[in-house]
Amino acid sequence: MKIPPYLQKGDTIGIVAPAGFMPIENMQTCIETLDAWGYTVEMGSTTHSESQNYFSGTDEERLDDLQRMMDDKNIKAILCARGGYGISRIIDKLNFKQLEKHPKWIIGFSDITVLHSHLNCNYRIASLHAPMAAAFNDGEFNSPYIQSIKKALEGERAQYQCSRHHFNREGSVKGELVGGNLCLLAHLIGTDSDIKTKNKILFLEDVGEYLYNVDRLMVQLKRAGKLDKLAGLIVGGFTDSKDTERPFGKAVYEIIYEQVKDYGYPVCFGFPVSHGKENYALKVGVKYNLAVEQNVVTLQEEA
Repeated sequence: MKIPPYLQKGDTIGIVAPAGFMPIENMQTCIETLDAWGYTVEMGSTTHSESQNYFSGTDEERLDDLQRMMDDKNIKAILCARGGYGISRIIDKLNFKQLEKHPKWIIGFSDITVLHSHLNCNYRIASLHAPMAAAFNDGEFNSPYIQSIKKALEGERAQYQCSRHHFNREGSVKGELVGGNLCLLAHLIGTDSDIKTKNKILFLEDVGEYLYNVDRLMVQLKRAGKLDKLAGLIVGGFTDSKDTERPFGKAVYEIIYEQVKDYGYPVCFGFPVSHGKENYALKVGVKYNLAVEQNVVTLQEEA
């Protein structure tokens, strides 16, 4: 696994919007915070797009903007302004030759799961599943979740904890951490970005899904063999889940538990990785120790 260099004061972080549109004013607190951390910020053209539709620009504009950020040796990390949808429309046209030679941290979550998985399974380059620009707003730039980005970029070894959950399955394992948004991981099955999960610690989160669709997505992962030989499973937040008029009959965690209850590996429910405020920075492709104990869960990055 190629671990990109950790950042030094004065390094440049590029901000790009490779998927959905976001007004640049929603990025201002993020820009100011990165500056306060000692970094120089370079804005991509898609961050001040005049697009009138869902995307932050045409496929070509978003492709060119991200490609330029990836190829520029002066840019040491790339923070995606937001997710939404759009990476899968451009992923196969991106050229990763320069990124292979000069790895850099690509930061984001949600639709950015496509990039994380693609980098992991094709180029063995670590990346950072973490909050994006809007998460810095409303005073959250001081939260431990935003601060976890700073610590990760500086190379500090992460150690996170969360409370027990009655669906947890106890155990202690070591493994490479992979995962992200459940919907996107299912979407990638059968493509060149398809995640490899054997002997790895898989983490999952999602937002706004109907309960029956969470069930369908989990069944898809299971049928594709993605749940069979895990080292461990981390289930994060499933925020703003919705039910149909005729109730599905199970809550989100019940749905997920049903699909993994017959396996033997440790499972943690309720870990703070999500589309909500509780979203710790996780290094995709890096080895972690997961300990699911009776009263506490600990996820610690290996030295």
